[in-house]
Amino acid sequence: MMKKILLFASGSGTNVENIIRYFQDQNTAEITAVFCNNPNAKVLERSKGLNVATYVFSKEALHSDVVLDKIKFYEPDLIVLAGFLLQFPTRIIQEFPNTVNIHPALLPKYGGKGMYGMNVHRTILENKEAETGITIHYVTANYDEGQIIFQKTTSIEKCSTPEEVADKVHQLEQEYFPQVIAQLLQKL
Repeated sequence: MMKKILLFASGSGTNVENIIRYFQDQNTAEITAVFCNNPNAKVLERSKGLNVATYVFSKEALHSDVVLDKIKFYEPDLIVLAGFLLQFPTRIIQEFPNTVNIHPALLPKYGGKGMYGMNVHRTILENKEAETGITIHYVTANYDEGQIIFQKTTSIEKCSTPEEVADKVHQLEQEYFPQVIAQLLQKL
């Protein structure tokens, strides 16, 4: 039986597009919808262009039953946060414990509130780290503290700008995020 994935995103949606395309090619799961808290996010355009339903909501709706009820409507096997910047409500996590997130650094370092996007990459460079990477983890009530599912590292010794670090991390996200999601689905 085809598994159902629900994606949450807040921004440009390159990871969302990559995940949608990956599963369209695999034919093992379907992306039933992309939920977004930013009505101007490019992810909405990308999703519609790939014939995936979108749902835009406010921060208030996220913390009420409105978004939870909409999630229940889609009956997802897995919820994936792919560049979703708001803290995920405990009520949703309790009902849907199969919720995962990707973080653009090697947790437990460089996680927590405010540690996203260029903030992470800039801090890693300032601390003169030799490597960084990605962490895919289960979502809990606290930012970036859930059980780690997968990590992959990359050297950043030759990087001199946060943008260069971001490019290396993005390559890891594009390669590994869909594969790890597929592996998780096989266990469900």
